[in-house]
Amino acid sequence: MAFSSGGGNDKVNATINIVPLVDVMLVLLIIFMVTAPLMAHKVQVELPEANLDERPENLPGVPLTVAVTESGEIFLNDEPVTLQLLESTFSVEAQKTPQPPVNIRGDATTKYRTINDVVNVAQAQGMRKVGFIATTEVR
Repeated sequence: MAFSSGGGNDKVNATINIVPLVDVMLVLLIIFMVTAPLMAHKVQVELPEANLDERPENLPGVPLTVAVTESGEIFLNDEPVTLQLLESTFSVEAQKTPQPPVNIRGDATTKYRTINDVVNVAQAQGMRKVGFIATTEVR
């Protein structure tokens, strides 16, 4: 905003200077004109269309949640288990169709070796979907 006083007049004239606003708008217009052709895809691919009326009958089951504490204790769906019992559970679950996913929750201070053992057991028994659960970082 520009303020001006008219000589000895005590009135303040508050007006908005439009020139910088127009300059910014012209710069943005030029940027969009330059970047718009870059957003066009050079290779044309005909994508398949999804039919949302028909849903697949065999949706993945309830995921298996494995929690690993700092001390190395392993919990399967909030029940304490050993690595051998976890191995036998994974071998049974791997035979199901559709195969349920495995979600691993590790404490922030858990040794990576323990979590790696759980992942290796799951993969060795044929579990295809092994994922990790984490919380979002708070800033």
